[in-house]
Amino acid sequence: MSTEHWNARESRAWRGLLDAQRLVRERVERELARETDLSPQDYTVLVALTEAPDGRLRPTDLAAAISWEKSRLSNHTVRMEKRGLVTREGCRDDGRGSVVAVTDAGRAAIRSAAPLHRAHVRKYFIDALTAEQQEALIDISASLIRHVTAAGRAEGRATADSP
Repeated sequence: MSTEHWNARESRAWRGLLDAQRLVRERVERELARETDLSPQDYTVLVALTEAPDGRLRPTDLAAAISWEKSRLSNHTVRMEKRGLVTREGCRDDGRGSVVAVTDAGRAAIRSAAPLHRAHVRKYFIDALTAEQQEALIDISASLIRHVTAAGRAEGRATADSP
């Protein structure tokens, strides 16, 4: 690892990534929250559950899928359960374990919110970039993911997203 000071270009690249990601995410989340009854956190949980087989995931797997601590997930799913979006059930394969499952109401909420989410992502992200910039960003993202995953493996602790 280099301990050199970084130059202005490197600083602009890093800060630009952070600022752009934050601004786009905040705008998309704000618009979605205004138009639906879902918080950004609700949307994140529901997306992960609806993409899972049978709409169910063990809490540990769900936390890993969305990069949350188990306690944060537990607290949030309790709130979602009270609103009827998810339920906690016993695990079919392990009598001691549990799963978080999306309910019919949760599926309806995500079906309603997903087109709005896509429209906002398009408006604030996709439409701001040319096709060439999108391809460059795809390549840049893949390079960063490979680099960070390899670094994690080299340190003996692979990231949750590593294959």
